[in-house]
Amino acid sequence: MNCPDCGNERTGVIDTETSADGTSVRRRRECQRCSFRFTTYERPEWDSLQVKKRDGTIEPFDRGKLRAGIERAVEKRDVTERTVTDLVEEVESALQDRDARIVSSSLIGELVSERLQQVDKVAYIRFVSVYKAFSEPEEFLSELDAVLDAEVDDFEASNNSL
Repeated sequence: MNCPDCGNERTGVIDTETSADGTSVRRRRECQRCSFRFTTYERPEWDSLQVKKRDGTIEPFDRGKLRAGIERAVEKRDVTERTVTDLVEEVESALQDRDARIVSSSLIGELVSERLQQVDKVAYIRFVSVYKAFSEPEEFLSELDAVLDAEVDDFEASNNSL
């Protein structure tokens, strides 16, 4: 594994941790030249999962694209890298558990939005606005109203249980 900082080929593993669901291994590495530390993830490659896009094209599932979309949504929010990694692993695991090897991009969007709504409401709105391709302010307002109504319902339910 090359160092992402200086490009040196000699890096050593400092720490290894298996994910909770056992589908990946997280490794902390250190460059032997510049002492830069970085994290890598090892997981089995599954060539067969394909994603059917809105325009009908089919492409291989790309975990990096999934992560990038989630990271864009949680940018400048109080969401840890570990939470993002867990979310990506949950979505990927849910896709692997399906019998179909071709999944729609809208299914992936639904899985991510369900989980993001539980993690961070602002990140959820950001993600859904892109996933559902909002083009009018009213669409934002409608989705925001739904989130706020759910929060009011949760608040009232918790007060009623006291």
